[in-house]
Amino acid sequence: MTNELSPAELAQRLESLESRLAYQEHWLDTLDQAVTQQERRLEKLEQLSALMRERLREQHQALQAGDSQGSFRPEDDIPPHY
Repeated sequence: MTNELSPAELAQRLESLESRLAYQEHWLDTLDQAVTQQERRLEKLEQLSALMRERLREQHQALQAGDSQGSFRPEDDIPPHY
């Protein structure tokens, strides 16, 4: 038994390898696009998170400034039915 392949068998193996390579290239392109989209979404979410942290900090500072001045707040008023 010899290990030599006929030209037809070699052509078939080469075609099979080329097909597998094309399939893998397609999936690599698909995965690359998915990673790129996720990176964009992550950047947007990080920006949103930073914005929300800043607004929360501003609200906290405003609340502390209002408490230190002893200003009247509507939520501190007891309703008349109590």
